[in-house]
Amino acid sequence: MTLRRLISALVLVAGTHLGGVALGQSGRPDTTPAEPPAMLVADRVFVTPDRQLVAEGSVEAFQGETRLRAERITFDRKTGKLIIEGPIRIDQGDRFTVLADAAEMDRGLRDGLLRGARLVFDQQVQLAALQMVRVGGRYTQLYKTAVTSCHVCEDGRPPLWQIRARSVTHDQQERQLYFEGAQLRVLDVPVFYFPALRLPDPSLERATGFLIPTIRTTSQLKTGVRVPYFFRIGDHKDLTLTPYVSPKTRTLTMRYRQAFRRGRIELQGAFTRDDLLPTDKRGYFFGTGAFDLANRFKLSFDIKTASDNAYLVDYGLTDYDRLESEVELTRTTRNTAFRSAVIHYDSLLDGEDESLLPTLITDLSFEQRAHPRGLGGELQLGLDFLGHRRTSGLDILGRDVTRLTADAAWRRNWLFGPGLRADWEIGFSADRFEISDDSTYASSITRTTPRASLALRYPMTRGTEGGATQFLEPLIQIGWSDVSGPAAPIDESRFVEFDQGNLLSLSRFPSSDVREDGTALAVGVNWAHYAASGWRANATVGQVFRGLADPNFSTTSGLSGEASALLVAGQVVMNKGLSLTGRSLLDDSLHFNKVELRGNWSSPRTRISGSYLWLAIDPAEGRTADVSELWFDGSYRVGGNWTASANLRYDIADDSASRAGVGLVYQNECVTVDLSVNRRYTSSTSVEPSTDFGFTIALSGFAVESGTEKYRRSCGKS
Repeated sequence: MTLRRLISALVLVAGTHLGGVALGQSGRPDTTPAEPPAMLVADRVFVTPDRQLVAEGSVEAFQGETRLRAERITFDRKTGKLIIEGPIRIDQGDRFTVLADAAEMDRGLRDGLLRGARLVFDQQVQLAALQMVRVGGRYTQLYKTAVTSCHVCEDGRPPLWQIRARSVTHDQQERQLYFEGAQLRVLDVPVFYFPALRLPDPSLERATGFLIPTIRTTSQLKTGVRVPYFFRIGDHKDLTLTPYVSPKTRTLTMRYRQAFRRGRIELQGAFTRDDLLPTDKRGYFFGTGAFDLANRFKLSFDIKTASDNAYLVDYGLTDYDRLESEVELTRTTRNTAFRSAVIHYDSLLDGEDESLLPTLITDLSFEQRAHPRGLGGELQLGLDFLGHRRTSGLDILGRDVTRLTADAAWRRNWLFGPGLRADWEIGFSADRFEISDDSTYASSITRTTPRASLALRYPMTRGTEGGATQFLEPLIQIGWSDVSGPAAPIDESRFVEFDQGNLLSLSRFPSSDVREDGTALAVGVNWAHYAASGWRANATVGQVFRGLADPNFSTTSGLSGEASALLVAGQVVMNKGLSLTGRSLLDDSLHFNKVELRGNWSSPRTRISGSYLWLAIDPAEGRTADVSELWFDGSYRVGGNWTASANLRYDIADDSASRAGVGLVYQNECVTVDLSVNRRYTSSTSVEPSTDFGFTIALSGFAVESGTEKYRRSCGKS
């Protein structure tokens, strides 16, 4: 046995003896749970003539979760005091550390006096004091204290910010810090004075109190300040109230959150009186929630409403064209799927008559699948109900429609030879429409559609000498459907997208109010390349041919005519953070009907994302002019602490920007400063162009997550 282990064993016996057995007032042993004994480990231990136990050299003491390290500890058996000589380090669990030069404490390390002490939370926020007093193992009192989360240099230079206080009391149980006579200093210059101040210690994630204030300046509302106050109502619910005051507005914003055993809700909204609409009370309300009910049912809701079309834009909230509110009940099992929903739309577009829009929608669907042994494959049975109504009673413009669809389909696939796959589908659907407020259609329409299709795929792979893998899959599908019955109004399938997902579909309309009719042939090829170095690429090319053109497809859908546009789609993902994704439709003259291109690039210092969209004129989709738009968003870390960002939405067809913005963020280990400027150029009868300036300062450690080592300041001269 080594000398150190022998001494540890002897001191363990001594520590057990020091713990003793406590006696109650009756003289009988106290039955309350006793604290674990204090234990010492040291290089050298001896007892002085006056019966004092002395431990020297790499001394460590343990008491429950408390661990103390020092150079020398003297235990006075008569007084029960520990005299500790430093440097001293006391760890209370994983997130609470005390550093000191010297200390006098009781045997349980719960009460005592420390000199030249520092209290450190999470290895970041530190409280340095001339003197520290520990009381009852719960309270720590510090006198003439400096508090900061900034890196403190030994050359005497002040930290970027600090709080100087006459005294600070830390309640370890409630995890609160109480300041008396506090000053907030920036580079040692007093900025604010607080006679009394309370802050949660950094280990407390949710505490009642003020959150980070923000300053917002807009050309319409002028300069204002938001000061959020957080109420911790309990472990599972909270409330945040945020007054927003400027020369042009008085606004109170609210957010309430609550978690239940089987669900959650979040409600947020605002009440406003401003000079933009001085005679109106303005505001908004958003509410979301989700609950797990019995028997695998799930209930969710998403409610959105605003007092006027311009409110969300005026106050820098999400810019919606329409507000969608929905209440949904679903149940999904291995072989069944049920959904019921009520949806309401509220238009925020000026010039759009909401009474002519289908603002109230009821949607119910049920699907059952089975795997019959005799037939093989999969049998699907479905029932779908959808109804929408307009508030207008005008003929044609105020049309209301209810649709009930029953559908049955049998699908099966086979594999032949070296890998040829055949996919077979046969099905039948029946649609029933009830129509009102439209004299151009019968009040009731019944339609039936039998269908069948056969698709063949032949996937092939090969490896190259460089270690890459290539994939090639030619595919072909022959499909047939026969729509019987009069045409129904098209309200659900006004916008059609031709892409990789519906190349082999029997009907490429997004809903059942209209279906493809006749025979169609779809051909295409999938290709992919996986390089040994990590980059990869894939592409799809396809086209659809039909015996008769379908007049329900718009010009730019890519599906009008007997031969569709040529679908070309692909993606390239590099192993250095670059990815490009594109899709286009080319007509028989190789002219583009639609083009969409998205790109992303990320590196340790740079993040860039952008997209380009081009859409040709198509009155059926509401476009009377070409659309050519560019979106860009990116950021670049200029140095160790500075990050610049920019965003742009530019209308190339009109040669004008609709939105643009720049931002600058400074971040180190103890502070984050965020500056931003955003300009909105678009206008309407209720929305005017505006410029928005944002300014936020967050002190790390108390209000935001701790900084990382890459943002730590240097103590060098440069």
